[in-house]
Amino acid sequence: MASPALAQEELAPASQFVLDNLWIFIAGVLVFFMQAGFGLVEAGLTRGKNVSNIMMKNLMDMSAGVLAFALVGFGIAFGGDELLGGWFGFDLGIAGVEETSGEGLLPATFFFFQAAFAATAATIVSGAMAERTKFRSYFVYSFFLTALIYPVVLRWTWGGGWLAQLETPFSDFAGSTIVHATGGWAAMMGAIVLGPRLGKYTKSGKLRAIPGHSIPFVVLGAMILFIGWFGFNPGSELAADEFVVPIALKTLLAAAAGAVTAMGVNWFRDGKPDVSIAANGLLAGLVAITAPVGAVETWAAVLIGAVGGLIVVFSVSFFDRLKIDDPVGAISVHGVVGTWGTLAIAFFAKYDDAFLGREDAGLFYGGGLDQFWTQLLFVVVHFIFVTVTAGALFIAIKRTIGLRVSEDEELEGLDVREHGAPGYSHDAGVPTLTGATRSPSGS
Repeated sequence: MASPALAQEELAPASQFVLDNLWIFIAGVLVFFMQAGFGLVEAGLTRGKNVSNIMMKNLMDMSAGVLAFALVGFGIAFGGDELLGGWFGFDLGIAGVEETSGEGLLPATFFFFQAAFAATAATIVSGAMAERTKFRSYFVYSFFLTALIYPVVLRWTWGGGWLAQLETPFSDFAGSTIVHATGGWAAMMGAIVLGPRLGKYTKSGKLRAIPGHSIPFVVLGAMILFIGWFGFNPGSELAADEFVVPIALKTLLAAAAGAVTAMGVNWFRDGKPDVSIAANGLLAGLVAITAPVGAVETWAAVLIGAVGGLIVVFSVSFFDRLKIDDPVGAISVHGVVGTWGTLAIAFFAKYDDAFLGREDAGLFYGGGLDQFWTQLLFVVVHFIFVTVTAGALFIAIKRTIGLRVSEDEELEGLDVREHGAPGYSHDAGVPTLTGATRSPSGS
């Protein structure tokens, strides 16, 4: 019979295995819960007549996206067969889920966590295309992004493809570009192909604000996303170890710095602190720190988050000047700030985060420019790939089944015309608290 000490030593690896899988499962649940946050932010920043449509899109981003990722995308990203020297993988179907795993994780655990990320990339696009997109067309887009576009990016990087094989490997710890900028640049192409909402710009080109219907939704959604990010970033460690809490701390501080900076800059520029800008600043801080969180010191995380908050204020205005109508600021928060977070690694990287080739890789720590050129290479190639493929997809949808609803449908609202029922009962012919009945027109 084994001694108690020997039995304890034999149990330790098994216990760590169970703990790792349990933690990554919980982290995946937190990331999936972020779908609720995205839905609330988007619903709050748009009009009440479209809230059911928005929630339905977020529901299908998760549902259709997970199926597409399981059937096709996961095999492309993590399959055993490499095509074209690591540019693509090839394993189709659920079999790929059963055979592929991260180190120390059950295959099912690894897939569960990665599927949550795929759904996140898809749902980012919804906000930029809000209030004017046909639901069936959006459903088609969501399927193809999670089945083909996002998995190719994933293969290049976390899937061990060509960027991971460079002499100076590319680093993006939890997906500032891999996840967020993929969604952000696809969102930009969707908004461009769709065109702006009716009434967003005057005939002379002047911007006309279209206020959202619920600031409380925006703040609640942002806070849900904030909480979910403690699964997103610490979970990307793919283990329950001593680095999880420091990663969570840096995530917390970057988010706080982003929110305060965005609020302060907006307050100074416009004379009043705008709630939606502060909420987007919080999200910008989170997106910015997502790539470098495993490699930077705490003070650098604060600075990176603050710069993210600064960027988002001016980026939103920039895209408005280009007449690219993005109701929620998704392009700025996820595309532009995601790019910043990815490049920030090249300057501030102090620690080896399992993706970097060495410690002290950042320019400010004597690492030279090698990491910068690798990060920049990916940023450029990624931007070209996503804009071309997503743009082609949206144009193909537009020319076949149509991408945009009619003017009458847009004016009436997508809840009734696309889904057959309004999002709020007071918009339908239902009894009120006084017993009176309101017609759909409110008369």
